Amino acid sequence: MGKVEEFEELRPLLFSIAYRILGSVGEAEDAVQETWLRFDGSATRPTSTKAYLSAAVTRISIDVLRSARVRREEYVGPWFPEPLLSDPYQDPARAVELADSVSMAALLLLERLSPLERAVFVLREVFAFGFDEVAAAVGRSEAACRQLLVRARQHMEAGRPRFAADRQERQELATRFLDALKDGDVGGLQHLLAADVQLVGDGGGKAPQLARAIMGTENVARVLGTVFPLMSRVDVSFELHEVNGQPGAIFRDRDGKVLFALALDVLDGQIQTIRTVINPDKLGHIGPVADAWALDREVKQARRQRN
Repeated sequence: MGKVEEFEELRPLLFSIAYRILGSVGEAEDAVQETWLRFDGSATRPTSTKAYLSAAVTRISIDVLRSARVRREEYVGPWFPEPLLSDPYQDPARAVELADSVSMAALLLLERLSPLERAVFVLREVFAFGFDEVAAAVGRSEAACRQLLVRARQHMEAGRPRFAADRQERQELATRFLDALKDGDVGGLQHLLAADVQLVGDGGGKAPQLARAIMGTENVARVLGTVFPLMSRVDVSFELHEVNGQPGAIFRDRDGKVLFALALDVLDGQIQTIRTVINPDKLGHIGPVADAWALDREVKQARRQRN
């Protein structure tokens, strides 16, 4: 097998490692491309191509993350990962770990870790790499990696979300939620929301958003039941779609351009958290991006006409 074929076979794994470390589709794709350039430029063939490429993409991602963390500290409003509509890497033996680790809630927990802790956790806990491979990837001893993993697990376990296990149940709940959203059914929405539900948006200061943070069943249901019917009046539509391994939807304008992604955390038959990503810089990989400011003006005009 040639270099190109070997690399392409491992590309899904490399992207999935990089995305979990970085929380960015674009940065993960760049890290994978840089990994290819290093591999292509190497005069020697590694004993294990998988180990070599995984180590390379991990080191590149750690370097990118260190600079990205400074930008995220200056980010306007809440920072969320770039929405991932499908994980290219699949491993039936680790399906649960893969799905849990790519959720927005889990990625936000990973943000609390140092870059090294994050990389060690992703390689060992999510992808089940041996400690020798993890140590080689992050440039630390196996003993140091074990300590990094202990600290990472403690952080993750302290805040780890416990999603409903039944995929079909979650999807059915999401469908009912979106139907109630479309109809402006405040009572129906309240029935689906947990008492301490949160509605949080990531606009990055580059797009209007529903709210930075609204809490409580009544508050969230009232906001959603007011705004979304107005969006329908200006021809905003949505499609049910998994977002980061959890139920969600992609909202589009009348021309089919992406307006925002919505992701739901479901637990015990109720919706715990609703996250919207409307920052246009985080949506381009899904498709052409809508002008959210123009749509916001249309929605406000529709509200005035209704009143």
